[in-house]
Amino acid sequence: METRPLGTTGHDSTVATFGTIALNWLEQEGANQMVEHVLDHGVNHFDVAPTYGDAELKLGPKLRQHRGEIFLGCKTQERDYDGAADKIDRSLDRLGIDTIDLYQIHGLEYESELEEITGDGALAAVRDAMDDGKIDHLGLTSHGDPDLILSAIDRIDDLETVMFPLNPVVVAKDDSEHDYEAVLERAEEEDVGTLGIKAFAKGSWPPTDELPEADRPYANWYEPVDTPETVRDRFDFAAEQGLTTVVSPGDPKLVTMVMDAASRYDGMDEAAQRSLVEEARHDDSPVPEQLHH
Repeated sequence: METRPLGTTGHDSTVATFGTIALNWLEQEGANQMVEHVLDHGVNHFDVAPTYGDAELKLGPKLRQHRGEIFLGCKTQERDYDGAADKIDRSLDRLGIDTIDLYQIHGLEYESELEEITGDGALAAVRDAMDDGKIDHLGLTSHGDPDLILSAIDRIDDLETVMFPLNPVVVAKDDSEHDYEAVLERAEEEDVGTLGIKAFAKGSWPPTDELPEADRPYANWYEPVDTPETVRDRFDFAAEQGLTTVVSPGDPKLVTMVMDAASRYDGMDEAAQRSLVEEARHDDSPVPEQLHH
């Protein structure tokens, strides 16, 4: 599988990253098999979080067995020093490892949160953990505001990666709330690695009174594309925008299709990209509504 340099980390990430939330929906044996399956496809970058149910615990056994082959990203939604420090130790403990390769401040929505994490907040906890050898690299994720990511890149001089949504639906929304192209350009200028999420989002699920959560066919935050052709189109599109790596979706049933697409990736021409954007022009944005401000 193709690899690309992940910013200044010194790591070359595979063009697909395994989103390990998928492990939460499996029993331990199934989780072990899925990790082996992903590694067999050549994937070397995994992403986990304490909020993904039991994913850290389910990942642990195979992560420890294959530690040298897996560059691991983890994250926290804590904004203050103590909360972040606790979550770092808890994740290390649940994963059963000594060092997390990439630690990301997760889900930044508002400028006030950027204020909070800088200074004596969560960033200081991550940097102290880096000094203690618990973390190697620093990243940040945001699901809904490109300007906030640009602002973070400006303000956090040791920031090495950013994670954000990118797909034809987002690209088709030609407004500042969806201008992730600007983020990609700035990240390239500053040599910051980029991880794309929601590449496979088709749109929001119908409201729960129309489609209760229990009846949704996939364990995703959004309704995904779900045929080999549409998954491959979406993968190729996201990888072609210049992202370092594209994160696989949360439902285990979709992982194999994404891995197959990533293994076969060899670019996507302009015309094919344009037609995907045109098709998506009237679709709902998969970026959560409450994040638009």
